[in-house]
Amino acid sequence: MVTVGISLEPVRTFLAQAGALLPKLVLAIVILLVGWLLAKLLRLAVAKGLRAINFHILTERAGIDGFLRQGGIATDTSGVLVLLLYWLVILAALMIAFNSLGLTHVTEVVGRVALFIPDVILAVLILAFGGYFARFVDRTITAYGKNVGVADAELLGQLARYAVLVFVVLMALEQVQVETQLVHQSFLILLTGVVLAAALAFGLGGQQWAAKMLEHWFPTKDPQERKDG
Repeated sequence: MVTVGISLEPVRTFLAQAGALLPKLVLAIVILLVGWLLAKLLRLAVAKGLRAINFHILTERAGIDGFLRQGGIATDTSGVLVLLLYWLVILAALMIAFNSLGLTHVTEVVGRVALFIPDVILAVLILAFGGYFARFVDRTITAYGKNVGVADAELLGQLARYAVLVFVVLMALEQVQVETQLVHQSFLILLTGVVLAAALAFGLGGQQWAAKMLEHWFPTKDPQERKDG
């Protein structure tokens, strides 16, 4: 009887451990299911919200959607944001589930990945709004340059647009903790040159435009004197 009792002791230990683990395992599965449902609901709600505020139009005009299509990505920027939010909720559910099981090391690894996703989301938003602003700057400078008679107004507009885009990209890269110190210094030198060139061009063109407007508003001669002359 003693021999039989000793041989059954490992089985009893296993059953006791399994009985203690089973409630935690069921709780972890429930957490994952709830997290999955919340992720799907959030994905649907955010997708409709972005469509409602015409975010896809902004990203299309900013050129980001076209860049994604060229890279072979079927979805647009709104779809990328929705997917990132979906996985953020899934990873959060995984963290809670693993923590309930006592798997602290796995929880830390998943937590690091989950904390990286908000930075990526913010970087995408910076690219979207920054790209749209760069397009606005391009059109504004081009229109003003043409109005004041600058010959290379379109070129200056494009240079300003690319300068803003480089700055936006650097901000996005810094958001995801990519080292850009050397590129940042080179960009500042390039931006300084572009600003000086634009200032000189608009200064010269603006003088001609201002002279024409002053002549129109405050003519030096009356119409009769101009005819006699």
